[in-house]
Amino acid sequence: MSTGRPRNAPVTGRLFMRITHMGTASLKERKVGYGRPEVSGPAAGRTVSECKGGQAMKTKSNRFDKPDLREFEPEAKVGLIATVNPQGLPHITLITALQAKTTRELVWGQFSEGLSKSHVKDNPRTGFLIMTLSKSLWRGKALWTHQERRGEDFEMFNSKPMFRYNAYFGIHTVHYMDLVETAGRERLPMGRIILSSLLTRAGKKSVRTPNFRRILRPWAQGLFDRLDSLKFLSCVDSDGFPVIIPLIQCQAADSTRLAFSPLAYGDELKHLERGMNLAVFGLTMDMEDVLVRGVFGGFEKRRCIILGVMDIDWVYNSMPPKHGQIYPEVAIEPVMQF
Repeated sequence: MSTGRPRNAPVTGRLFMRITHMGTASLKERKVGYGRPEVSGPAAGRTVSECKGGQAMKTKSNRFDKPDLREFEPEAKVGLIATVNPQGLPHITLITALQAKTTRELVWGQFSEGLSKSHVKDNPRTGFLIMTLSKSLWRGKALWTHQERRGEDFEMFNSKPMFRYNAYFGIHTVHYMDLVETAGRERLPMGRIILSSLLTRAGKKSVRTPNFRRILRPWAQGLFDRLDSLKFLSCVDSDGFPVIIPLIQCQAADSTRLAFSPLAYGDELKHLERGMNLAVFGLTMDMEDVLVRGVFGGFEKRRCIILGVMDIDWVYNSMPPKHGQIYPEVAIEPVMQF
């Protein structure tokens, strides 16, 4: 998986410090058949998204507010793209080089190779999330359209300090996506997130599994247990697009299961169905991250605390220079050709 950011990116590290501290204190390659929903008449420019549970969410727009475009330009932000793999499972990639080109088009830069780049070419439906220093975020769905290896956007990305002064690599490919829908600017509900994190910590021991095998290694388990790390959940919506939900309260019950209180973002989490495949992406202030995938086990009430659980069946190292599957373990094969 390509991250779209250098391994050591201190500007983004400052973002996490500010978010957690403030919170604690307070078709060139176009695919056919994946078109944007068309809306006409008085409702033109607006779409309605439905959750997996079939209940309609609030009306969403198919364009960004023009004043918000400048919010996406700084390098010190979190940028995430969710894709769908050939098996129909969600995948999340950290791409800080993600921003809006116009009110209806997103653009992002690639500097390393990974699964997400092949995913968008096989299935151009994507979900995205952008979070800024001010704890504002934008989420939505977009349709990958094409890529370029030259032009004004290529020059723009490689002129940014993060890549211009990077001694190892710059942006080599620019990807373009048409915006399908977005709910516009949101604010992190820090009060609910903090309370939800404390409830998760208090109740997670009660949902541990009797399985003594180890899936998450101690480092990865510790990442999910940190209260100052960021986590995000993705699942595939009923329209085939992946969606991203902030899940900062998520923690490891043990090395095989994640647990989270639905107090924060409960209106969205309540539509998760038992047996649904989920992906959860964990990220620290030091730009360390890991991606896990598993099956949602539903919500359980233990010790008067309601927790959702996900049983992990796949772990992926999403950090460069070596992306790759960690669990199930992949057999090491000798290199026969150079």
